[in-house]
Amino acid sequence: MTSVPCRILHELPGRLRLRVPALASAGVGEPLRYWLESLDGVLDVRLNRAARSLAIDFDPRLLPRERLLARLADFKPGEPPETHREPADEPSVTPLVRNVLTLLLLPLLPRPAQHVATYLNIGTKLVKGADTLIHEGVKVEVLDALAVGLSASRGKLYTANITDLLLTLGEYLEERTQRQSDRLLRRLLRPAPTLAWVERDGQLVQIPGDQVQAGETLVVGVGETIPVDGYVVEGAALVNQAAVTGEDVPVAREAPKRVVAGSVLVEGRLRIRATRVGEDTTTARVARFIQESLDKSSETQRLADELADQRVYLTLGSAAAVYALTRDLTRVQSVFLVDYSCALKLGTPVAFKSGLYEAANHGVLIKGGEAMERLAEIDTLVFDKTGTLTHSELEVTDVVVLDPRCGESEEALLAMVASVEEHATHPLSQAVVEAARERDLQHISHGEVDYMVAHGLNAQLDCCRIIVGSRHYLEEHEGIRFDAHEAQVKRLLDEGKTLLYVASEHGPMGLIALRDTLRADAEATLERLRALGIERLVMISGDRQEKAEALGRTLRLDQVHGEVRPEEKAALITALQREGRKVGFVGDGINDGPALVAADVGIAMSRGADLARASADIVLTDDRLLAVADAREIAFGTMRIIRTNFNATVGINTAIMAGALMGRLSPVASALLHNGTTLGVLVNALRGARLTESGSVIREAESSHPV
Repeated sequence: MTSVPCRILHELPGRLRLRVPALASAGVGEPLRYWLESLDGVLDVRLNRAARSLAIDFDPRLLPRERLLARLADFKPGEPPETHREPADEPSVTPLVRNVLTLLLLPLLPRPAQHVATYLNIGTKLVKGADTLIHEGVKVEVLDALAVGLSASRGKLYTANITDLLLTLGEYLEERTQRQSDRLLRRLLRPAPTLAWVERDGQLVQIPGDQVQAGETLVVGVGETIPVDGYVVEGAALVNQAAVTGEDVPVAREAPKRVVAGSVLVEGRLRIRATRVGEDTTTARVARFIQESLDKSSETQRLADELADQRVYLTLGSAAAVYALTRDLTRVQSVFLVDYSCALKLGTPVAFKSGLYEAANHGVLIKGGEAMERLAEIDTLVFDKTGTLTHSELEVTDVVVLDPRCGESEEALLAMVASVEEHATHPLSQAVVEAARERDLQHISHGEVDYMVAHGLNAQLDCCRIIVGSRHYLEEHEGIRFDAHEAQVKRLLDEGKTLLYVASEHGPMGLIALRDTLRADAEATLERLRALGIERLVMISGDRQEKAEALGRTLRLDQVHGEVRPEEKAALITALQREGRKVGFVGDGINDGPALVAADVGIAMSRGADLARASADIVLTDDRLLAVADAREIAFGTMRIIRTNFNATVGINTAIMAGALMGRLSPVASALLHNGTTLGVLVNALRGARLTESGSVIREAESSHPV
């Protein structure tokens, strides 16, 4: 498959305009745009399929011109991926040019020719209004056609053409603004994978990234994009994951760490075993996620659409009343040009899309405006403990020697236990082995390990037979009692720790206490969520109630539920909802799926099971709990923008309507003020919600619906 030929038409520092004949073909434009926008330093890409031209704005300090042209030369057109759907062309400037030329020609034409030129110019508007009336009923297009048509029929040709120019300019800018909001989100959809070096039959072979098979081993060097999800099997490198997680700081990756498609190697070299390829990669799933979010409407958006349609009838009724009372067609034209619907219908989805984009840049994928709206409304947040408030990995916190006969120090006891536990795969065992490795303790030789599933294990050492496991195992199966050490046991359990009991045939030897690793950002996240209006913070856990409560006290939670079975999680969510609360749930496991669905808004952690991520309304792509607070703040900010835009639209357009009703505004002035209001609303919506530097905002007191 050959690359795309092109020719430079015009060039300025930081800007190129090229002729690309292939743009005339379907399925080339948007993939080419994504291909270029994925390159660091590209600021904007605009294409015109009709003219077969491509304009690229770039930062020469980050991206040399030669590298940009080389990137363009490497593009090979093909079938567009599902997530790269080709939208309609960019809004055309032809109607605007036609309007301007008509106004310039009018003074030079005789009166009959002026009428012909005017009707040719406004004909598109009249036909569009008639078509809308026939197929959709009374919409804003009908009002625009009536206003322009009335001016032309009364011989006010300049008024008709100027009004048409203002309306067309408004439509053009509105469409450009809306496309910009879509493009903000679509910039997160990375292009199809580039070439990849794969080990086959003992040799490195370069193939298209989407042809890599699961289980194959790839070699990725500096500057190359990782085309698959997988695990590092050899090497060490710094990897920039900004394309996927929004995190700009490169992260270290070495065996057996996980890497995700779309990441770029900054330094080093890696051999990677592919686990997910093609449409199953993180990048492809994120792309589908974002694409789906573009098409989802929220309750706020649906209400805005309904109110906008109602106000079209208000405008039509007001115009009829004015004509009945004054018989003044100029006033009628002015009233027709007062349109609430554009700003109401366009401002809300643009604000949501801007919020979705901002959230995605902070490692949060939100499934559409409705999920964002619900996130802004919740007053209770429930956390599953493991994998959310804590990391899944355990860590050793205490090594307590009870009998020094087989070891007089904590290090000796830990070394003995780790030497035996390294033969087991249980998370407790792995945590003990890791603790010994961190302390650089020597392995102690022992005999064959006898393992009893779900209870413990034992092995013969030079000094004694060591037995490690649960208290139940040691007391009920081995007959070794720990009653004499009850105070120490109780102290550690009250601190929320899990205990491994160690003994020999002579009696108790020691205790090893372990605890989930509390996320470093857990306390800051919960504090920030309270500042963002979350009234109740709840934790549910499968741990003993005492252990769960110990963590609850550390985090100052309002409610803690321990010993909760997986099937009971959804019931707890439902019970809170029956109390009148709007509940969000944060989880990551396969058994969290029902709770994520039952909650008003479900949030899945980045390392969560696929089922949890599929069930959730919101998915974190960055493994940090603070992203939950980021999402809440962005949701709040977005709803605040929507409220502001709604109030401004209604207030300003009502004032314009009053001026038109009283005859204080001409049709041209009415059109100018209305379009100015609409564009102001769209610019404010496109600006979108932004996180504050402190990462917090104070919740507004109002509890009414935003619209």
